[in-house]
Amino acid sequence: AYDSPGPFLEALRPDTPGCILLDLALPGVSGLELQERLIASGCFQPVVFLSGQGSVRTSVQAMRAGAMDFIEKPWENDTLIDTVRRALQRDLETRTRRSASDSIARRVASLTPRESEVFRHVIAGRLNKQIAARLGTAEKTIKVHRARVMHKMSVRSVAELTRVAEMAGVRPEP
Repeated sequence: AYDSPGPFLEALRPDTPGCILLDLALPGVSGLELQERLIASGCFQPVVFLSGQGSVRTSVQAMRAGAMDFIEKPWENDTLIDTVRRALQRDLETRTRRSASDSIARRVASLTPRESEVFRHVIAGRLNKQIAARLGTAEKTIKVHRARVMHKMSVRSVAELTRVAEMAGVRPEP
């Protein structure tokens, strides 16, 4: 617990799993302003506002800015505990998605330019023979590149490769 935003911001580690319980009324800055700073600094831990003076307008503003919940003081302990549990679960899900997304991005970045080109043709539904004709190379060479793409992407089928491509934002070769 921190009594002002300064020490909190200094101690904050966005990579640490958790959630942030944030009072609306803080010394020198509003909770909404601090929430904006957190988002701008790349902190995506779920924020739960606690306030004894919140209005509907303020709570809507907080939620639109990304707060997970807004609890009025005095609160029931069970309500707070349930809200924190949900916030921690959301944080875990977000981190899991980000981790998977980062892993896919690293795999895509590991492809050579030619492998990347073959990747885009494969997800477009082309056969090795068609890809070879388009790229002016032997079908055997395309088979090698295709096998490397499948291995680097850690997939066993074109359907899986297509799913990975969608997650990575890779577009099929026209």
